[in-house]
Amino acid sequence: MQRIHAFGDDALSDLDAVGLAAELRARRVSVPELIRAAIARTEAVNPALNGLAYEAFDRALARAEAGPVPGFFGGIPTYVKDNAAVAGMPTMEGTDAWDPRPQPAHGDFARLYLGTGVIPLGKTQMSEFGFSASAEHPRLGPVRNPWHPEHTAGASSSGSGAFVAAGVVPIAHANDGGGSIRIPAACNGLVGLKPSRGRLPLDRHMRQMPLRIVANGVLTRSVRDTAAFYREAELLTGRTRLPPIGDITRPGAERLRIAVCTRSINRDASPEVRELTLKTAALLEELGHHVTPIDNPVPRQFQDDFLLYWAFLAMAVVRSGRRTFGPGFDRDRLDNLTLGLDSHAARNLHRLPAAMVRLSRLRRVTARLTRDFDVVLTPTLADVPPRIGHLDPTADYQQIIDRLVDWVAFTPLHNVTGEPAVSLPLAQSRDGLPVGMMFAAALGEEARLLRLAYELEEARPWPRIDQRS
Repeated sequence: MQRIHAFGDDALSDLDAVGLAAELRARRVSVPELIRAAIARTEAVNPALNGLAYEAFDRALARAEAGPVPGFFGGIPTYVKDNAAVAGMPTMEGTDAWDPRPQPAHGDFARLYLGTGVIPLGKTQMSEFGFSASAEHPRLGPVRNPWHPEHTAGASSSGSGAFVAAGVVPIAHANDGGGSIRIPAACNGLVGLKPSRGRLPLDRHMRQMPLRIVANGVLTRSVRDTAAFYREAELLTGRTRLPPIGDITRPGAERLRIAVCTRSINRDASPEVRELTLKTAALLEELGHHVTPIDNPVPRQFQDDFLLYWAFLAMAVVRSGRRTFGPGFDRDRLDNLTLGLDSHAARNLHRLPAAMVRLSRLRRVTARLTRDFDVVLTPTLADVPPRIGHLDPTADYQQIIDRLVDWVAFTPLHNVTGEPAVSLPLAQSRDGLPVGMMFAAALGEEARLLRLAYELEEARPWPRIDQRS
């Protein structure tokens, strides 16, 4: 198995974002050196990984050379997923159904993200409108997993995941409407925290969803980078109705009541993933936590209800395309998954109101769970990352959706309830592919998840892509 990465002896070295920020403050490296190194790394691995959606190298270098960059992450190179508005860059949502045009202004999330000091080198590839868990563009090609390029890098934040894992940048934007922070984290061996609903701002089109299932966040290689990002974001956003996260820098002393579940509502995890999850549960017990196996408490109707709402979002995109994206919008350029979801919603629209009522009441189920347990452990995904082509968006719709529902069996719950969940790279398959373990907690309990993540990172350091395991 040939791993693809860009780690080397340049200014970025093998440091995470917090480490690079310290190097900048000590003046051992400069911002232009970091940006040039990230550009060179992108150019080295992108032909193989295909994670780049839009290149803004000259702009990034100009900003680096213009003087000091304010913010804790001032001068750290990054990428933004191609569904967040960044002034002067097009936002194509992973499709080519209309002609690219630069955005006139930053969206709400980009204003926050760039306010931390990161410098974007461009946009990263994603699946079309984020509907698939694998980015395999019919024209541009798939985003490949740097640990094993014949496998998917996950989606929809696939380009960001591939680039962070391969060492191109230490931190990149991702967002999550059904798992798309946690899925690429699991596939690429990264830390991916989906925050509580309302923790971070959303761009306008995401705020307008009747049920706000999307959350913005980041993908990183270390717990401290994720924790530092949320600390800085909290300083910029000010108070919310949620408990503050604060500055989490170490493991917690609290021994937690942790439930472990390896079965989704429609299937058990694969034997290999189930075994790895139970090994993680055993590690938690060794660390002194109280672990209890449980059955999945989510009603079976959830799968159909979530799929219908997902399809409704696709229908809204397809039916309002010309109004939203301009007269050049061409639905004939959309992939079979998007069009199939549109058709599914149209056939079942009469069921949508009841489905949304049931989805909105799902917090009652998880509220009971979080009364009995502090954290719930499941695998992030039901199986290891599939090979490219398994989720080919040009295939028959029913084949695609059946395979998606089968694989993405655990993550959508927290999008509906709004509760936080983090995928940690605690395991590897027999073939050397990362396998994520997911930890979920009650609304607003990101600090608890981060303290636990620190503890697990210390107890079982993540495998590194630039070292043979």
